[in-house]
Amino acid sequence: MEIGVVGKPNVGKSTFFSAATLVDVDIANYPFTTIEANVGVTYAIAEHPCRELGCTPNPQNYEYRDGKALIPVKMIDVAGLVPGAHEGRGLGNKFLDDLRMASALIHVVDATGRTDAEGQPTEHHDPLEDIEFLEREIDYWILGILKKGWEKFAKRIKLQGMKLEAAIADHLSGIGVTEEDVWEAVHGLGLPGDPTKWTDDDLFAFVRELRRINKPIIIAANKADAAADAQLKRLIRKGKGRGYIVVPTSAVAELTLRKAARAGFIDYVPGSGDFKILKPLTPKQEKALELIREKVLKRFGSTGVQEVIDRAVFELLKLIPVYPVQDEHKLTDQFGNVLPHVYLLPQGSTPRDLAYKVHTDLGRTFLYAVNARTHRRVGEDYQLEFNDIIKIVATAK
Repeated sequence: MEIGVVGKPNVGKSTFFSAATLVDVDIANYPFTTIEANVGVTYAIAEHPCRELGCTPNPQNYEYRDGKALIPVKMIDVAGLVPGAHEGRGLGNKFLDDLRMASALIHVVDATGRTDAEGQPTEHHDPLEDIEFLEREIDYWILGILKKGWEKFAKRIKLQGMKLEAAIADHLSGIGVTEEDVWEAVHGLGLPGDPTKWTDDDLFAFVRELRRINKPIIIAANKADAAADAQLKRLIRKGKGRGYIVVPTSAVAELTLRKAARAGFIDYVPGSGDFKILKPLTPKQEKALELIREKVLKRFGSTGVQEVIDRAVFELLKLIPVYPVQDEHKLTDQFGNVLPHVYLLPQGSTPRDLAYKVHTDLGRTFLYAVNARTHRRVGEDYQLEFNDIIKIVATAK
């Protein structure tokens, strides 16, 4: 799973990425600072079962802090986007190539409206236009891939009796489209099962719906601390009207806090509404941190960066954390580690899905599972829940 951070130049996209991952990237106030995609690891944060169960975990593939699980997620900061990217303008081809396999997109916009469509300083720009143009660029990009030889392709599907969903998914596999994505788009729109009957309008409607399903987007309304309340309320309201989650964000504040925490100056958990000073600061440092506390944390409750990541993972992608164990009573693996591993699985996943995630052989030889919370045996039709702890029982090799 990969989350892409996208947006036009100068909106704070690379700052957001750096704040989320603490990967040092070029951050400058001119277009196309990001040319080659930056790749890093961020963390989705969820309450840990040990907070409820009174245990102390020994995490192996995640981090544990203050009763929370910090679950690693791959993040990519792609080249800045300008209108006409699908036609190759700016770094359009690079931009689109970088987000091919992204499971979800975080679209960073300038909530103040002080960056125009090309990423240049201005006084009055509607950030809603940025949301619309990102949709449009991705739509036309997918349409361009699909429409190439569409008539012959559609006739071949019909004449050879091919499964529509499988054929289109295979055609679009390079951008991570699955049969389930295609099925949901086709049936959601009520399109004919015979693709030769699709009109140009049908094809474009299909592409728009497919983009919504395959590349879901959350909006980070960045520079929120410099935006008026009325601006933010309008952006949130209008964004919601278009089906988006919009989160007021200050990437600069988050980056400052995380760097201060890494240097040992403060105790700060990403997503928190405050921090604790651990050692003496210079007057300049103290003033900067106090400004963040007053202008960002007290106003919004957090910097918004972690909220965006968490909502992208748990709400947008509908993933749930699940902990496999070997001993359902002690909640340990074979080495005695308490809840050592966590996996993010789609809602609706089953214990067999978890078994395959742990190891292919375990999935193949799956017999049943045990819910460690209830100590009840569950079958492969059981739907896993958020923070489930599961023992997999399989046949011996």
